Amino acid sequence: MAENLKGNKRAGCSVPCKMPPEQLEDLCRRERLHCRDLGVSRANINHYEVEFLCDYKKTKDTELYMVKWKGYPESENSWEPKKNLKCPKLMKQFHLDLDQMLRRNKRHSVPKKLDKETVSFLTQKAKLHLSLQRWEAHLNQTRNHPGRIFVRNEVDLEGPPKNFTYINNYRVGPGIVLDEMAVGCECSSCWEEPVNGCCPGASLHRMAYNDRGQVRIRPGKPIYECNSQCKCGPECPNRVVQKGIQFDLCIFKTDNGRGWGVRTLQHIKKNTFVMEYVGEIISTDEAERRGHVYDRQGSTYLFDLDYVEDVYTVDAAHQGNVSHFVNHSCNPNLQVFNVFVDNIDERLPRIALFSTRSIRAGEELTFDYKMQIDPVDTESTKMDSSFGLAGLTSSPKKRIRVECRCGSDSCRKYLF
Repeated sequence: MAENLKGNKRAGCSVPCKMPPEQLEDLCRRERLHCRDLGVSRANINHYEVEFLCDYKKTKDTELYMVKWKGYPESENSWEPKKNLKCPKLMKQFHLDLDQMLRRNKRHSVPKKLDKETVSFLTQKAKLHLSLQRWEAHLNQTRNHPGRIFVRNEVDLEGPPKNFTYINNYRVGPGIVLDEMAVGCECSSCWEEPVNGCCPGASLHRMAYNDRGQVRIRPGKPIYECNSQCKCGPECPNRVVQKGIQFDLCIFKTDNGRGWGVRTLQHIKKNTFVMEYVGEIISTDEAERRGHVYDRQGSTYLFDLDYVEDVYTVDAAHQGNVSHFVNHSCNPNLQVFNVFVDNIDERLPRIALFSTRSIRAGEELTFDYKMQIDPVDTESTKMDSSFGLAGLTSSPKKRIRVECRCGSDSCRKYLF
């Protein structure tokens, strides 16, 4: 509810329901309404805050910037001398964008007055930064994991993806039921005194992780973490994937035509859990139908859960987490493991991505969309002898041939 500042009574604010927040703020200020959700109050209704800079000119003794004021329409933009502006970050970003435009036009010095093409580019760039900042804030409000998410696009003018919802866990499709874990372990210390093999009993009574949380079993072998029914506490070393993403990650636009990608902003040690691949769980038949659609679009986010039976598929096209943006590489630095926490349905493991080597801060994260892992043969359990993984596919059945752009020395040239 917005308050009418022209009188003493509260008045309802009637606006189109799909109006963007910045337009709502403009409307509130013009109509002298204050709204807590939009940050417009009695105290700041007349305050002027720089939203972005979009033009520049220089006279004999003065540098001036065209200012878009926060909460006001662009018709209220005004020229302001540099000395009056207290927005060093916005000014730095403006000149970075201006330098990018000048380099594109092979110019080496800033002109006294900018042409229309440059001004248009700077305005679009400024609006892009704002939209990405809002999306970044939304992602961080939605995430349930410690690792923060950053967003950068220094390549083009593409904004946040449309029709994408950030989720933290699987979204189960119609007709699919997750079987809950009936019992947990009785260990007081799973690492020092495991009882009856603890939860990893299905893996020859061997802990999947060391005491630092690094995976120490071969790819292709299932991991059973302690669950909500176990007596051990949250610091148990057999609780890794369930704690979520621990590293700060950046979703960034690649400069070689691979779309969005993900890089780590922190050093990651070898064999460390990085993220889960999450999305909507659908049947194979539904994946087949969607696969035809994605083939025509030239992209896919279908990940087959290929177990004893190929029954379910994870679709992260419109619902997913950071892993939605991770690119393919024929020489990846992430490896898939299937992890079970609070369910024992063999068809629905959690898809966990672990580092295959030490990954430096700033390096892009990748995994192999068509990884093939041979089953781990043992005589102990049916689960181990039948375990296998299928990678990210264009659909459950191969239909298209997609050229690979990973650029690694071991590139296979084609994904599918």
